[in-house]
Amino acid sequence: MNRTPQTTATDAGTPDGREVSPAVVLLSGVVGGIGFAVGGLLTAASLAGHAAGAWVSPEALSPGLLGAAMVGVAPALFTVGRARVWEEARCLVLPLVIVLVGLFVVTLLNAGSLQAVRGGPLFLALFSLGWVAVLGALALAALGCLVAQYRRPAAARGRAVDEGERRRVAPLPAWSKPLLAVLGSGWLGIGAGLVCFPAFWGALLPWTTNRADAQGLGVWALALGVGVLGSLVEDDLDRIRPALGAVAVIALALALVLAVHAPAVDWTSGPGASLLALVAGLLGTGLSGRWLLARAVRRGDGG
Repeated sequence: MNRTPQTTATDAGTPDGREVSPAVVLLSGVVGGIGFAVGGLLTAASLAGHAAGAWVSPEALSPGLLGAAMVGVAPALFTVGRARVWEEARCLVLPLVIVLVGLFVVTLLNAGSLQAVRGGPLFLALFSLGWVAVLGALALAALGCLVAQYRRPAAARGRAVDEGERRRVAPLPAWSKPLLAVLGSGWLGIGAGLVCFPAFWGALLPWTTNRADAQGLGVWALALGVGVLGSLVEDDLDRIRPALGAVAVIALALALVLAVHAPAVDWTSGPGASLLALVAGLLGTGLSGRWLLARAVRRGDGG
């Protein structure tokens, strides 16, 4: 038979896929650094009981959650440069683009709530202006980097991926797929509701929010939903390695802020219980995924 042997990670030392664009690596590192600094500021202020966001918030919890998500994803963004192919990074980078573009749009839509417009303290007013400028630049850069990534020509192994011939190193266990589908759909649905209908869905959150808070949190929820559902498309724990670390750290950071502000949350409500389940689902996904991947590698499944 005249059949071309399939190239695998074991055969070539490099997995099937496209080369990661240097622009994507640079963007991830820059956003990771900025996100760690800004997110750390928002989180620390929230833990101290202050709402120090770019826009005026009725409580310190919402900007604290936004900051916690930024801090949580930063370590994973620093690892994008170690991705051997684009397919190992896209489950993390595509949600990142959603966050950057989404938060910039939300900020513009709620410009009237910015600290600089509402006459907030000088530091927060300057912070809000810097937020708009830096976030706008990063959002444009993210779109440009994404275009640059998909303009890169696919190698022979990359074409094999497009044709569905890629060998999966550590496929997702069958039992995990329904759970991931529910978790991803939950985050995606809540995010879409908060972004598109903030007046209705924001009122359902188990703490007090305004329109800007609801839409900002919705953007992050959308990104988390896309990331989790993207893992089902990849169906390979090795391909989603950077994202696995991200969801676990994000969940821990969110849990810390929620624990400190526990009295402000109506935990007895349906939304309160759902929030606990969604955050626990992120943590369980990250930890179990890393454990299953490590076990697959020990057994030699990862080559």
